[in-house]
Amino acid sequence: MANPEHIEHQGRVESIDANLVRVKIVANSACSSCASRKACGMSESEEKIIEVKTRSAAEFSVGEEVKVAVRRKVGLWAVAVAYVAPLVVLVTVLVAASLLGLDEGIAALGSIGGVVIYYLLLWFFGGKVGEKVNFTISKL
Repeated sequence: MANPEHIEHQGRVESIDANLVRVKIVANSACSSCASRKACGMSESEEKIIEVKTRSAAEFSVGEEVKVAVRRKVGLWAVAVAYVAPLVVLVTVLVAASLLGLDEGIAALGSIGGVVIYYLLLWFFGGKVGEKVNFTISKL
């Protein structure tokens, strides 16, 4: 039975290292489950590799079907870091530049620049951010 506190995906083990299992999952958009997806052409599904750090990596084998999960709160935090925070940066810089009386074009470029700087900082500190997202793995 699915745990409501976790986001879960089924996948296949791609490779195994000492304490790391790489699992390929297929991430489907909401469109992929729609009955009209073929008519509108908007169906999306993307294969992703999830790296799961685990001490029990030796218990799994390449090609095995597994379930990977992450706590829902961590998933929501990741969405906030990836999408909500940049939007806040964009709007804040745009409003601040407008209040300072800057030209609209300069304000727009400044807000885009603020988002670029945000993502550069996120990339630079990516290791620390990635430590918060811990996947678990289990056999089906």
